[in-house]
Amino acid sequence: MSTPFELVCPAGGLPALKAAVDHGADCVYTGFRDATNARNFTGLNFDDKSLKEGIAYAHQRGVKVFVALNTYPQTDNWPGWTAAVDKAAAFGVDAVILADPGLMDYAHRTHPQLRLHLSVQGSATNYEAINFYHERFGIQRAVLPRVLSLAQVEHVVKHTPVEIEVFGFGGLCVMVEGRCALSAYTTGTSPNCQGACSPGKAVRYEETPRGMETRLNGVLIDRFAPGERAGYPTLCKGRFEVDEETYYAIEEPTSLNTMELLPELMRVGVKALKIEGRQRSPAYVAQVTQVWRQAIDACRRDREHFKPTPAWMAELNKVSEGQSATLGAYNRPWK
Repeated sequence: MSTPFELVCPAGGLPALKAAVDHGADCVYTGFRDATNARNFTGLNFDDKSLKEGIAYAHQRGVKVFVALNTYPQTDNWPGWTAAVDKAAAFGVDAVILADPGLMDYAHRTHPQLRLHLSVQGSATNYEAINFYHERFGIQRAVLPRVLSLAQVEHVVKHTPVEIEVFGFGGLCVMVEGRCALSAYTTGTSPNCQGACSPGKAVRYEETPRGMETRLNGVLIDRFAPGERAGYPTLCKGRFEVDEETYYAIEEPTSLNTMELLPELMRVGVKALKIEGRQRSPAYVAQVTQVWRQAIDACRRDREHFKPTPAWMAELNKVSEGQSATLGAYNRPWK
């Protein structure tokens, strides 16, 4: 193929960034160690020193670095978000990933040379919205929310000059990105403004006579039997009693895996495939990046005959949430 198809990998810290770069990422995406990004968890993200080192490490090896500034600033903290844009530009990042239109306007006016990407948190699911951001703020790439079928993705690609990036592997979110209220309702902390869904300070694990219980701000999210893996408590992936039946009433814990769709994603003109997981370990990043690098290269060599190998799928299943995978909204056989 003459058009590059980029592999965009998560970097929750410097070791993860290096793991992504060393195992075949074309781009890595990062965040500052504050509420300006949507993975604002304790122990994650970059201070100034580590980000400068990470950018140098990546650029020396031909890998791009994107910084996610994809939460929504409020009136009383606006200067913190504009300062983050200024810092990203000064550090020489290859793009910033934004959700808030006001912040896009600031970045576009203040740093016209800075490449802007529309975050999945912007919830742009149609080409009219994407084209508006392009015409008004110069957005050059848009990350689509994980709610569109493959046919809808193709329709968007055909009607916009903006590069389209899609999620290819990792955790799913049942809420429309940028509009989640469940965590904010339970904890009082908005993931869209403070950057942390189910913040660690609200999480509790407790052994009880009935099993391991996980709670979020005192709310029982799940109860696990002996030997059952206790997942991180997020409201949308809890088990609840409904009509005297206990089950995952909102969303089952599973990972998106679109590897079998790679030929179609390339055919319709998708520009980049994104791996979710800035909160995951460097080992996860290395393993997933290596597998997807091999798969993308194989598909580029022979798209017509591409098929995921059992070895690739086995490696990805090891790190999938719930040890299961789905095509999510990309595959809707009833449509």
